[in-house]
Amino acid sequence: MDRVRQAVGFATALYGDRLRTAVGAYVQRDPFSRLRQRPGRVDPYPVYEHIRARGGWVGTRLGNLATVDHAACDQILRSRRFGVRPEGESGADETGGLSFLNENPPDHGRLRRLAAPAFGARQVAGYRPRIERVVAELLDRAGSRFDLVDDLAAPLPIAVITELLGIPDADATAFAAYGEVVGSALGGIRSLGHARALMRANADLEQIFERLVEERRRRPADDLVSRLAAAEGDALRPGELVPMCTLLLIAGFETTVNLIGNAVGALLDHPDQWALLCEDPSQAGRAAAETLRFDPPVQRTARVSFDEVEVAGRPVASHQVVHVLLGGANRDPAVFTEPDRFDLTRPDAGEHLAFGSGAHHCLGRPLAELEAEIALRVLAERLPRLRRAGPVRLRPATLIRGPLHLPVAA
Repeated sequence: MDRVRQAVGFATALYGDRLRTAVGAYVQRDPFSRLRQRPGRVDPYPVYEHIRARGGWVGTRLGNLATVDHAACDQILRSRRFGVRPEGESGADETGGLSFLNENPPDHGRLRRLAAPAFGARQVAGYRPRIERVVAELLDRAGSRFDLVDDLAAPLPIAVITELLGIPDADATAFAAYGEVVGSALGGIRSLGHARALMRANADLEQIFERLVEERRRRPADDLVSRLAAAEGDALRPGELVPMCTLLLIAGFETTVNLIGNAVGALLDHPDQWALLCEDPSQAGRAAAETLRFDPPVQRTARVSFDEVEVAGRPVASHQVVHVLLGGANRDPAVFTEPDRFDLTRPDAGEHLAFGSGAHHCLGRPLAELEAEIALRVLAERLPRLRRAGPVRLRPATLIRGPLHLPVAA
């Protein structure tokens, strides 16, 4: 009976929130609520421009704030007076697989430092031959018509991160499904079915890593899970290892899947830029950077203020949540000339905030950029006649943005 009451309570809260969000979006015309409805998920950029026209800041229906101002977003992400949760609170008992992503200093830094060496510039550079081999093998198997996501964008980073972690015989299809479910849940649970899928995915991943950790305790190998397991009882506290492994797995490929998908979609939507890349495939790194600015995989994050503070001239109350709208900040005309234009030659694309900034700046950025650069370069070299071969299907998510399916033909 208690479980029935809990299920009824969860369903009531879930669908009540969805109704209130819909009312906020369509009746009250709340811009932040509009981002959570289908039109805002399909194309959030007009909503961002609406917010910008209102001064770059808006209030939310819950009394918090959201901003598309680049300077404000950068200041919030870098400031030590903001955190991912209220000051003094720990996320240890409710990480949901987010590990240090859900922690403030000092726990954030303690956990992050354990994984950081595997994602350093020198270490990542050593992955280049492996990434190039995987891209070549995937395209050899793809044929003349294929799904860009299923056949390249997803299996590439999954192969790399599972090898880095030391997961044997990784099932790319299963891990892609886990990533889609977990990634879509970051913006909120959509339905009871979505909640059940998330519970199953988390349970499966927990079981995978519990078995792997136990094996690595007995037989350490040259992989990241072995190194993390060796830190248990010292830098790693009880219960922290499996959530950390889960975070590194999902974050290690989910951003890259959507980066590659968004990049190819943008290039094919702008034939002049695709032609420019095909003429000079060495521009692939610039194409990845411009995609991160133009259509970033992670559209927003959030921070809570520890005390009263002023951000870019705007007062923020103590304990107030600010939604940092990265997708909007990356099209701020105060920073980027003609921000709605996709341009590989743009000199300031690197000013984007797609990977955040400050203490929570994305640990896997060098690896994601390398994987995208190699994938785009090889596509331009091998398939210069690449074109769309069917309608794109976007991920049903509000925080993560990218194609779930992108049919192409060579």
